[in-house]
Amino acid sequence: MSLKKFVLGALGAAVVAAPFAAPAPALAEDTLYLPKLVYRTGPFAPGGIPTANGAVDYWAMINERDGGVNGAKVIVEECEFGYNTDRGVECYERTKNKNGGGLIYQPYSTGVTYALADRTRTDKIPLLTMGYGRADAGVGTAFPWVFPLMTNYWGQATGIMKYMAGEEGGMDKMKDKTIALVYLDIAYGKESIPIFRNMSEKFGFKLKEYPVVFPGLEQKATWLQIRRAKPDYIVMWGWGVMNQTAIKEAAKIKFPAEKFIGNWWAGAEQDTIPAGKAAVGYKAAAFGQPGKEFPVIQDIMKHVYGKGNGKGKDNVGQALYNRAVLTQTVIHAGILAAQEKFGVKAISAEQLRWGMENLVMDDAMATKLGVKGMAPNLKPNCADHIGGGSFYIQQWDGKKWNKVSDTLTPMEDLILPAMQDSASKYLKEKGLDAASCS
Repeated sequence: MSLKKFVLGALGAAVVAAPFAAPAPALAEDTLYLPKLVYRTGPFAPGGIPTANGAVDYWAMINERDGGVNGAKVIVEECEFGYNTDRGVECYERTKNKNGGGLIYQPYSTGVTYALADRTRTDKIPLLTMGYGRADAGVGTAFPWVFPLMTNYWGQATGIMKYMAGEEGGMDKMKDKTIALVYLDIAYGKESIPIFRNMSEKFGFKLKEYPVVFPGLEQKATWLQIRRAKPDYIVMWGWGVMNQTAIKEAAKIKFPAEKFIGNWWAGAEQDTIPAGKAAVGYKAAAFGQPGKEFPVIQDIMKHVYGKGNGKGKDNVGQALYNRAVLTQTVIHAGILAAQEKFGVKAISAEQLRWGMENLVMDDAMATKLGVKGMAPNLKPNCADHIGGGSFYIQQWDGKKWNKVSDTLTPMEDLILPAMQDSASKYLKEKGLDAASCS
């Protein structure tokens, strides 16, 4: 069953969304203002830096190569928040009305995502949380201004479960196995817990939960507990310094690296290279391909670094850098859709929301933007703010990531009811009506 059909039937009565406001007045020239909430400092800087670099470099390339998007120059402004939720909200408030108005925000923080979900709804500014954030935001009728896209944490958890079951010879073989879930004890880390508990009950495996205190530098006691539990698999929902620390600690207790699987925020070079030999064999989910061979990356090297500019040449081609570039290409596709629909270059945030709901990232668009083969195609709509998507499992060989699984997709029979239930509760708690998709 598609998400659109599911949520329209489940959420019931709806109100018609307000008409689009007129675009904000253009500046001296047609511009598109894209503020970036970044964390180049703080405990999660190792992941924040390449993520910020990929985003900034992409738009620098577009301005240099194309003169902007259909003649509209892109203004990128960073606001440093150090992965601190309060500071992230301050950055949003400080930038949302500048330069004709911020068009879209991507906090790369589940805490900031939760904090901004209601604000962006009131302010009518899209919030892009590609591959992170609250799982129920995929229900577009409940969260019309939030776009998780690709797949959410619940879908990712069920896909990882499929992979582990495949390694064992089938889902029935998971009965009585023990899976340890090691997670950062913040909003992000807790996102996958409900669906893992659901799967534990459904498939009969034992789930052991191990929270890691923020930011994750001290884990020795946790891994002593894991050693005593003797799990068959370990799944990690980590970020930043937690990941490399966990990989080292797992090696110390001699846990087989090939049975240690991180989510896609625990699957970057910043996690494995610092861990050294301990990381060899470690696995992680991924939805975007690393590498420098893709046309978009080649164009960044030519038009940005080739001219002595750029934020971080060493990051180019890495997992987090490429993922950030992919995220910007999705915004680019949304801008193009909105410009065509409304016949203006300097679109408004409300018009971009329409563009994000109606973008089509198919082979033709992926080829146009230089990312064909980097990630799955996407086609979101009003009800479905995930838009398809899939992922795979990769393994670190000591120098690079290698794909080691077939394409993995979510268990929709588990996650769609959970998403609908959570979204319905959200609407009820907030006293909101579902948006109309008529």
